[in-house]
Amino acid sequence: MKIVINITFGAFEVSKALYKELGLEWDGYGFLNNEMFGIKSEDYYAYRTAPELIEAIEKIGVKESTGELSKLKVIKIPDDVEWYIQNYDGNETIHEKHRIWS
Repeated sequence: MKIVINITFGAFEVSKALYKELGLEWDGYGFLNNEMFGIKSEDYYAYRTAPELIEAIEKIGVKESTGELSKLKVIKIPDDVEWYIQNYDGNETIHEKHRIWS
């Protein structure tokens, strides 16, 4: 499975060129969401695995896909891993879900 994350401090935003590649009308900022990809999920980050998003980024390149306040990276993880995105001031990492008790 491939997941898109932001690997620098700042917002996850994409470029106008990526909006164009995705066939989306530019919003002036470069923000994406689940609705844009027809995803109905409580997981805010579900769109980060959308095949059309991954394909568009790989087609035009990460550098051309990245917005002004971000640095995108496509991460590949095993398909059977339950994951979540940890966000610290916009800098994101992917973590495997596990159980915690206290």
